[in-house]
Amino acid sequence: MRVAFIGDIVGRPGRDIIKDNLKKMRVDEKIDFVIANCENASHGFGLTSKNANELFSYGIDILTGGNHTWDKKEIIPLLDTMPILRPLNYPDGVAGNGIKIIQVKDEQLAVINLMGMYGMPQVLNPFTCAKDIVNRLLDEGVKNIFIDFHAETTSEKRTMFEMLKGKISVVVGTHTHVGTDDLMIQNGSCFLTDIGLTGCRDNVIGMESSAPIYRFLTGLPAKFDVPDKCKKILQMLIVDIEDGICLNAFKLKKYCNKDEVIKTDAIFEQF
Repeated sequence: MRVAFIGDIVGRPGRDIIKDNLKKMRVDEKIDFVIANCENASHGFGLTSKNANELFSYGIDILTGGNHTWDKKEIIPLLDTMPILRPLNYPDGVAGNGIKIIQVKDEQLAVINLMGMYGMPQVLNPFTCAKDIVNRLLDEGVKNIFIDFHAETTSEKRTMFEMLKGKISVVVGTHTHVGTDDLMIQNGSCFLTDIGLTGCRDNVIGMESSAPIYRFLTGLPAKFDVPDKCKKILQMLIVDIEDGICLNAFKLKKYCNKDEVIKTDAIFEQF
């Protein structure tokens, strides 16, 4: 199966570049299933039901979240009825689910959403949660396992991969909005520290630059806003998975003002 993952969608610019490109990219790249992180999709904070349906209509199959999942309260009841994940490592009783198993090309694909601990709201340990759920899935015969690890630090993300490589298909990081250049496949598992945002690229993490500049100069709070106009980027990871093993992986970067798509292939390593 060929699975695509789109990094943190930030506001209308992120939704618009997906609207303009995703359906064609699905055909051109022969993509079977699309996952996207949506926690910033509605003006940078959370997800509304309107924007959720909008993103599904553009060709996204399942949405993942993070610390901003809860910013738009209207989405909370929909976490139990729509293909929208919140981090798995919230305690029992919290609305929604952190894992979904989907049938893709006659194979089962488990999509897992986890959240890190550093600089995040208090959650359960993502490492013990990941270890337990992956072992359970493997015991149940589910081999194709894709993890969106929404975390602040590179060390958390790399440690998660080192713990799980050889058992899962993909660990990809989200949250920082800054793409990294370390796409690799080791022991049949794909890793990318951070996919980077999909949205405005000519400012600070997809937001107007004035607010973060003010905050760094003064130490005072300032409201972050998504610009109305900007130069946009769509960042997508594409992986080929068979019998739980990642056979191939590459990242695509599509710029709104350029015709070409920049492709970066994964480095293959065995340890």
